[in-house]
Amino acid sequence: MAIYKLSMSVQYATDRGSLPTRPQFRRWVKVAQQRNLQIVLRIVDEQEGLALNSKYRGRNYATNVLTFTYSDNEFSPGGMDIQYGDIVICAPVVEREASEQGKALQAHYAHLVIHATLHLQGYDHESEHDAVRMEALESKLMEKLKYANPY
Repeated sequence: MAIYKLSMSVQYATDRGSLPTRPQFRRWVKVAQQRNLQIVLRIVDEQEGLALNSKYRGRNYATNVLTFTYSDNEFSPGGMDIQYGDIVICAPVVEREASEQGKALQAHYAHLVIHATLHLQGYDHESEHDAVRMEALESKLMEKLKYANPY
């Protein structure tokens, strides 16, 4: 099993209760990690979530998670292969979705962090084939963490 480096900063930009801890976020990223990563994970309120989704995706609503990938490997320190990225999670949307879908809040956060971490590493769900592949991996990783299949 390969050992990958993880540099991760967690920013709490909302005062919502029931937010996961830094160690929880780190654990969820690490279970999905397949390469060296440098991540900023930011937890936001609905206003910031709306502003970011509008600016970067042209959608006028706050979404649960946004992933921003920066491929700048040629400038990585020491020539290491590092994937840089930001993950933005909108806490009120996550809470609302968990409630509406009858999911445990921590499990929903875990799933979204895994989903975003996979996006940072090149996974997507644009085609049916890619979606099936990504969802199967997400389900496997959630099971590894002892959470229910999110699908």
